[in-house]
This record gives sequence, structure tokens and C-alpha cells, in this order.
Amino acid sequence: MSQDICVVVPTIREYDCMRAYFDNARQHDFDLSRLHVVLVTEDFCETDAMREMLDEEGVSGEVFDGTRRQEWYDEQGISEYSHLVPAASHAETSFGLLYMWANPQFEYGFFIDDDTLPHDEDDFFGQHLRNLAFDGEIESVSSDENWVNVLYQNHDDHGLYPRGYPYSAMHESVETETTHVDSVVASQGLWTNVPDLDAVRILMDGDLQGQAQTRTTREDFTNDFVAADGDYLTVCSMNLAFEREVIPAFYQLPMDDNQWDVGRFDDIWSGVFLKRACDVLGKQIYNGFPLCEHNKAPRSTFDDLHNEVAGLELNEHVWELIDGVGSDSDSYAGVFEAMGQRLADGDFEEYQNGAFFNHVGEYMLDWLDCLDQLESARVPAAADD
Repeated sequence: MSQDICVVVPTIREYDCMRAYFDNARQHDFDLSRLHVVLVTEDFCETDAMREMLDEEGVSGEVFDGTRRQEWYDEQGISEYSHLVPAASHAETSFGLLYMWANPQFEYGFFIDDDTLPHDEDDFFGQHLRNLAFDGEIESVSSDENWVNVLYQNHDDHGLYPRGYPYSAMHESVETETTHVDSVVASQGLWTNVPDLDAVRILMDGDLQGQAQTRTTREDFTNDFVAADGDYLTVCSMNLAFEREVIPAFYQLPMDDNQWDVGRFDDIWSGVFLKRACDVLGKQIYNGFPLCEHNKAPRSTFDDLHNEVAGLELNEHVWELIDGVGSDSDSYAGVFEAMGQRLADGDFEEYQNGAFFNHVGEYMLDWLDCLDQLESARVPAAADD
């Protein structure tokens, strides 16, 4: 392969959205030969049609349904770690991270959700890569709650808080200043149309179809920004680019297929952990443009609530548990291991479903072991004397 960008798309229905992203690349003279697209899907989906779509577009890529993922695990010698990627869950984006790690030619990763579209005026791939290479002055945002609402710019008008933002951190006092940034490792693009809210907030907005009545437009986003050192933020994986180096600290946490029925926090918690690692290592997460249009399909808000409610209390506390952890580490893996140990070994009986934290911690440590095994498989064995 000559491609240096791996585009990971979890999809079960709207894979054709990728045609719009390829058209956007052509419109802005972005070299599509740099892309290798990994469509992560299920056995019951239209895998042949997905492959045909990539062929018709002339874009390199592969389709991994459940059967093909298991074959890939076997080929890589990591079948014992297949539990890390839950089936039929948004968290299966972690498979794309494993695929990237096994193929070192990929310097950059992109996560794109199949219910999004690029804005014609934004150079989607090019802008994300420019964000990752950014070196200069940018707005830094902080609050007295140590959380940054990524929708802060027009909050007085729309009053929105994104999915995963702690309820205890609402009504924060926001401060902004200018700072110099030169080590960006992730670029989070935000979203117009349907905001990325949790079910409780969607219900509060009077919507029973899982979407929210309040919508966002380009006018709600005025400039790019970073969250200040020591402040956390929600990281949504629907429109995201990242450097290869963050993969050890960017595991999309195991959701949905667990005995506690915790779901919907895979990218949120991975963002919390990544921000902690970035703060320790002096790196930054860039937020703002390019925007995408989020066209979330109607579905019962109560279904989303059912998937979220088991983890709502845990989400209030996960960032507190890992804040300050791993401060003496000098690598993403080192910080992630420290956070994983904190959760794996902790006593969380005071929380409803607190044992899920232990489960997550154990999976985080398994994630690092899996990456080590993939990496060791790439190193040729020493010749016998």
C-alpha cells in the first residue's frame, strides 16, 4: 500500500455517504490515492455493495463484517483479544485502530460516521490534516468546572450541552485566552443540523424521535479552539482525525455487550482518557472546523435513554478517577496503563454499576497487550547464529 491515511467508518446502512466525502476531496483537489477506507460492518449487511461502492469510486479499501474481522484476528495471531471489539456496537471503531497499528504505513486515522455529510465549502480531509500540523496562536477555553462545552460559542442562544458532558459541570463560568499550540495530535470537527446530545437532554428539548428540536448551523461555530491544560471535553468520533501515535491511549471503550448494559460512552470516555494523556505529554486536541452535517435517523429517544442510563452516574465520575493519574509517564501507553490500573484495581461499590469501571480497566490493559502483540509480530525474528 502507498496510502498513509486510514479512514474508519462504522456502518450498517448508509455507507453511500462516503461518496460525498470522496466528491469533497475531488472538489478541493485532495489526493484520494492517500486514502484506505475500512468499512466496519456486520454479517447481515450489504458487504458486496460496499465493496462495489469503493471500486466505483476508485478508492482503496476493505470491508470487515464480523466473519472477516475474526479471520483477521486469526491471521494476526490475536484471537485471544477479539473481545476488545464488541459486535454491532459503535465501539467497533476500535477494530480500525487495531488495523492501523498492524499496518505502520498509516500515519493518520479518520473516524467518519455514516449519518454525516461534509460541507461543500470545507476541505474535509485537507483541513483536518492542516489542523494536525497546526503551529500558531489559537483560542484556549477553560471553565471553573474543569470541563469545556464544545458548543460554548453560541451557548447563550441554543443552551446545548453535548452527549457525555457531565451534568455536575453545567452552568460553568467560561474563560478564553490566546495560547500557542504546536503539538496537535487529534482534530475534532463539529456538526451542524442534529446536535450530538444524550437522551435526557433530547427529552428536555421535547423530542421523542432521538434527534432534538434545537438544531445547530454554521453560524453557531465562530472559530477553532483547544481545551486548556487540565480541562476535559467531549470527543465525538463522528468527524475526527488523529495521529497514529495516539492509538495506545485512544481505545474506544467496550460498550453495549456487557452485563451492566452500559452503552453510548465509547468515544466519550476514550476522549477523556486521550485528553489526560495529552495533558501529561504536552499535546493538544484541536476543535472546530471542518464541520459535518449530522443527519441522525429518527429513532425512539427512550431506546437511547435505555442504552445510556446504566452509565450516566459513572460518566459523572470517570474523569475524576483518572485526573492526576500517570503524571510521571512519558508515553501514551504509559499514561493509559496507569489509568487502566486505576480502574481495574479500584473499589467502586458506591456507584450504581461501579464494577463496570473494573471491567473497563481490565479491557484497557488488554488493549495495550494486544497492541504489543501486533507490534511484535511486525518485527522479524532474529536469525539463529
